[in-house]
Amino acid sequence: MDQIIECIPNFSEGRNPETIAALVAAIRSIKDVFLLDQEMDHDHHRAVLTFAGSPRGVAEAAFQVTRVSTGLIDLRRHQGGHPRVGATDVVPFVPIRGVTMDDCVVLAREVGHRIGIELGIPVFLYEQAASAPHRMNLEAIRKGGLEGLTERMHNDPAWQPDFGPPMPHPTAGATVVGARAPLIAFNVNLNTGDLETAKAIAKKVRFSSGGLPYVKAIGVKLASRRIVQVSMNLTNFEETPIHVAFESVKQEAEMRGIQVAGSEIVGLVPQQALIHTAQRFLALEQFDRSQVLETRLANAMAQTGSSVERAAPTPSGDWAASVTGFLAAVSAGTPTPGGGSVAALAGALAAALGVMGCRIGPPRSSRTVEEQSSPVSNHDIDLARIERRLVELGEKLRRLMQADADAYEDVLRAYRLPKTDQTRADAISAALRKATEVPLETAVLAAETGALLRALLSRVKSSVATDVKVGLRMAVAAIEGARENVTVNIKTQTNQEVVSLISTKLQAVERSLEELKRL
Repeated sequence: MDQIIECIPNFSEGRNPETIAALVAAIRSIKDVFLLDQEMDHDHHRAVLTFAGSPRGVAEAAFQVTRVSTGLIDLRRHQGGHPRVGATDVVPFVPIRGVTMDDCVVLAREVGHRIGIELGIPVFLYEQAASAPHRMNLEAIRKGGLEGLTERMHNDPAWQPDFGPPMPHPTAGATVVGARAPLIAFNVNLNTGDLETAKAIAKKVRFSSGGLPYVKAIGVKLASRRIVQVSMNLTNFEETPIHVAFESVKQEAEMRGIQVAGSEIVGLVPQQALIHTAQRFLALEQFDRSQVLETRLANAMAQTGSSVERAAPTPSGDWAASVTGFLAAVSAGTPTPGGGSVAALAGALAAALGVMGCRIGPPRSSRTVEEQSSPVSNHDIDLARIERRLVELGEKLRRLMQADADAYEDVLRAYRLPKTDQTRADAISAALRKATEVPLETAVLAAETGALLRALLSRVKSSVATDVKVGLRMAVAAIEGARENVTVNIKTQTNQEVVSLISTKLQAVERSLEELKRL
């Protein structure tokens, strides 16, 4: 994936796991999106979800999760320690790879417009997407909570929303959407129940009150633990690292005779931020990030044309382009990628071994005298033809690795439709047909691959004959694996015309399989 954007929406719900599960499902239903992290806090009464992926996928996921939130979260019954103005309180977009901040601004405006128009929620743009200087800071929009924002919307023309109606949604309030650089959500817990102390320390360390640069801070009561917290956002960890923020809070607390109970990071954190902290507290000399195991491994693999991929909990992503990523994704404990994708990989590997055999070439002893004296023989032409076709088959089979995972995800989405939805039966039937046709195509292509490899055995050098035979075994495995999926899925297909067509093709594959097994 050449372009990656991260999105970290915050929701005013931290106590109902079923609601969070529904929000997670909305994100996971979108193609080309990775759910990276989920956090929920009872005292803050807040959840933070982190996902990333292609710009289009992330935009769609952001809208869909906001739509689901609007139907499930009612601010009229919400009480928590964290400031908020909406059910979906804030939706930031962050550039990660192959995109600019301007790209994220455009995305924020597109998603904000959809939320405002389609969901009837007033949307305010913030940070780099802000339409006016007085709206850049999130705390300025949240000042006074939803009640304060509602009053400003009613009385001050400068506080009309960027999109949507000029009054809060009855249950979802307002939503803040923007584009920003990466930040670290870092909290320090104090061994006291005095909220005023936490607020006083937060005021001392935050930049807006003369404290640390690039630090935003508030005091929050953790009622369930009978302590308080200084909750911070570090918007530039290079300028104000985690350990500096921690030490500042600790010193302010100790001046008041209070000890630090612990600290926490909410969501994800850049690796370099932890390296800064390790260097400070361990007093490391001449240390750099190349000494980190994962960094060295990524650099080594990059030099060989490979890459280290984070395994995604959904089939969307770049796992099909990396053996390491694919193996991690298969073993991740999620339904996809599964057996169908593995079967397609087996077929692609079979084709690759055949291409290798073609490129090493035939033994000269197998040519006629005339061919041996000619720069281009009939054997060469024949091998070139087989090689071209095997390259084509290998590429098609590689694409089917992703297609099979996508097909199964479509089946899951169809079954998730409400039983009252009149389109549900047709959607399930169409999804099942696709989930049957994809592995059938894998089996057909693998059968052709096997036939070409069988033809190669008498044409290649003895040194690669064993490799070609391994390719044949892989082709057989691909056919048998794909056949399993076809056989299972066709049983649930109600369209008898489709069943008949697929059965006819499957019979031809079965005949090819028997021929390959006889070798």
